[in-house]
Order: sequence, then structure tokens, then C-alpha cells
Amino acid sequence: MKITYPQWRLSRFAHFTLICLCFMWIGAATFADAKTQSTITPAAIPQHNSVILLYHHVSDSTPKSTSVTPEVFAQHMAYLSNHHTVIPLTKAIDALQQGTPLPENSVVITFDDGYANILHNAHPILAKYGFPYTVFINPQEIGSNAQQLTWEQVTAMHNDGVTFANHTLDHIHMLDNQHAGGDWLTRVWENVVAAEASIASHIGQSHQYLAYPFGEFNSALANKVNAEGYIGFGQHSGAIGPYSDFRALPRFPAAGPYAKLSTLKTKLNSLAMPVVDNSITNPEMRSNPKGVSATLKISGNDVNLAQANCFFGSQTLVTHTSKTQLSFTLDTPLPVGRSRVNCTAPSFAHPGRYYWYSQPFFVANEKGEYPN
Repeated sequence: MKITYPQWRLSRFAHFTLICLCFMWIGAATFADAKTQSTITPAAIPQHNSVILLYHHVSDSTPKSTSVTPEVFAQHMAYLSNHHTVIPLTKAIDALQQGTPLPENSVVITFDDGYANILHNAHPILAKYGFPYTVFINPQEIGSNAQQLTWEQVTAMHNDGVTFANHTLDHIHMLDNQHAGGDWLTRVWENVVAAEASIASHIGQSHQYLAYPFGEFNSALANKVNAEGYIGFGQHSGAIGPYSDFRALPRFPAAGPYAKLSTLKTKLNSLAMPVVDNSITNPEMRSNPKGVSATLKISGNDVNLAQANCFFGSQTLVTHTSKTQLSFTLDTPLPVGRSRVNCTAPSFAHPGRYYWYSQPFFVANEKGEYPN
């Protein structure tokens, strides 16, 4: 069945002629024009926000931590069809950077890793609703085993309107072995460039979107993403809006323990916390510290900071707030690998909807490596 999509996939606007190119690493700080933001009234905020969902496997027989069953995936898509507008990733990015409105309750669907079950199990469901979606692939892995899509399948899906983007050449841990000799950043960026070139050579498509494998990034890598004209995507949670950091945009995982529709509904209705400053300048920690603290400066008057909450796993953190700031302190050591603090606060203008911000942390082991 051929999927027909509208003209969105035939052309793309230039991203970086319309926004400031001089980024500073400030967590999820704003990179949009302040005058543009001042024109967004509280009532119009939902038209300037979107949510990106992240899936890996759609299967009954793959690792549960990264999988959603075809039955549950069908439930997700049916809910989206009834309550949300699914839009292409390109449309969401372009609109947020240009300050143009999106459909209210807009959602973007993405997959990581290019598994064949995306085609076999997810694609027919997505085709039923005419939903656009993006798959972040590792070109060196494509066709390497039965679990992976082949280039023939990628090409056919691309011709049906599916967007394919960069997940590095071979799904590396991009932060591994930074002090092992040589120029670490040059080495990992050569991997990204090779992956982008491979995708372009096979399907003629180069969006310069990079999904960090395992969601791992640091300030140096994020700055490189920006300098090279790419958009980065992480695996920490949250909606996206004009104040989001386009070097590391959040996506809500929707598989494994996060696949329950009852909890996913709240996330689908979330708004991007308008953070304009973050005291944490680098999510990568060199050790396993105790007592990590952060202070977030919040823009606008629609965030009810008096009712803000921050969570580290199942632990509710002590927070301190003012009219424009939210602070938290983590009193337990950060674990090796990946972790995050999620903060939420209700909207005044939109009852039942919550602003959401996720601060990721990355800690290497004693060898300077990250676990799978």
C-alpha cells in the first residue's frame, strides 16, 4: 500500500537563516527570537508546542525494555487519531524555529535503530491512519542481519513518504574514550558525516538530523552539532517549544515501562518548560558526584511554579521556587550511565496540562566508557 503524503516532504525551509547561530550551552535554553516569543499569548501556547514520541521495536519477541507490542502500538495510534494531530518531524522543527503556529495537540512519531519490525508491524498501522514518521538509522547496520531493514526496504519506505535520518554510522557510544588519544570530537563527527553521506547516497535525503545513540551527549558534542548545522535529538523526556535547545531536543519514550496509554496521555498533553537559563552547563559528569544542584530560570507567566515538582526515578526531590526560578538538589549519587531529573509544573491558562523539563546526566565508568 502506497502512502500519499502532502507537499511537506518535497521541500524544506532553511533552518538557520531564521534563528540565531550563536548558541550557548544552557541546558534547554531558548534559541528563538525574544520578540517573536513576546507575541505568544498564554492562550496560543499550545500552537507553539509539540511532542515527539520515541519507539524502537514494535514486536512481541524483542527486548521488553525497548519494545511495544503491535497491539499496544495500535492502541497508541488509535488514540492519536482521535485526540491529536500527527505531523512530520520537519514541520515541527521548521515551525518552532520560525515562530509559526502548529496544530494544537500536535505529535511527531520517531523510531530509532531501523529495525525490520517497524516495517512489518508498525508501518501497516501508521499507513491506516496516514501518519508520517521518521526512522533514525545506522547505515552500517542496514541489511546486516534479519532484524534490520534492508536498503531496498528503506528506499521503498522513503518513496512512500517515510523520513530517514542519522543515528551515527554504527550506533556508537559517542562519549566513550574521550581521553584515549587523538581528537575525540573529530573522530565521532567523522562517523556522523559518513552516516549522513550514506543516507544521502541511498535515498537522496539529508535533513541533518542526528539522534544521539543511547541519548548520550555533552556540551562539546552539542556545540559541534550546532556548528555543523544539525539538529540533535536525545532520549530525555519533555515536549518541544520555541525555548527548547535544538541541539538536544527531548523525546518521550513510548515503549517498555512507558508504553501504558494511561500515563502516556499526560505526556502527550505536556508543554515545553520555557527554560531560558540553566545552571548546569554540561550534562556529562566526570565522576559520580553527590549533591548535584540545578537552578532553572523560567520565562513567561503561565507556569505555576508554586506547584512544581521534580523527580529522580521514584524519588521526589526538594524544590525551591520563586516567580521565575525553579531549583532542585539531588542528594544521592548519580549512577554510572544515563539518568535524569524530570520537573513538571501546571499551566495556569490550560488546566490539566503540565509544563515538562528533563535534565539528563551521563556518567562514564572507571574506564571512561558507557554501558549499553
